[in-house]
Amino acid sequence: MLIPSLHKTLNELELLLNQLSNADFTLPCKGLSNATIGEHTRHIIEMFQCLENQYENGVVNYDRRNRDYRIQTDTHFALQCLTDIKNQLEKDNKKLLLQQIIDEEELHIESNYFRELLYNLEHCIHHQALIKVAVLQLEHLQIDADFGVAPSTIEYRKQCAQ
Repeated sequence: MLIPSLHKTLNELELLLNQLSNADFTLPCKGLSNATIGEHTRHIIEMFQCLENQYENGVVNYDRRNRDYRIQTDTHFALQCLTDIKNQLEKDNKKLLLQQIIDEEELHIESNYFRELLYNLEHCIHHQALIKVAVLQLEHLQIDADFGVAPSTIEYRKQCAQ
């Protein structure tokens, strides 16, 4: 169930990116402190790339992102990155060590691959909600009402409508 959910969410992002020109992709959004759709997309992609690139050694540090400017400025490159991510998701679950420095203290937290995939899914949905703010200023775009909405919220809304 996790992998199909990841594919669904990443496919939604791909559908949006396929509608965007590079000018739309890099247009600052006042409601997002002048961040762009491209910057939020890059952040989503690079978190998945961190997990992929650090899976083998078993230590994941999301602060060690590449911050590749091409991802946030070139929709075609971002789309290729999303395709690569979707093609690499299916791996064995294994223990991972999450490493992060907070307030100058290095933390090591036990985790596993599936837990980190779930984290990335929720992180992606969160950033898609922010992207939706920028999309709403671009009147020529079509976006699903559930874009950037957590699956549990969608289900809750369905129950309330009954």
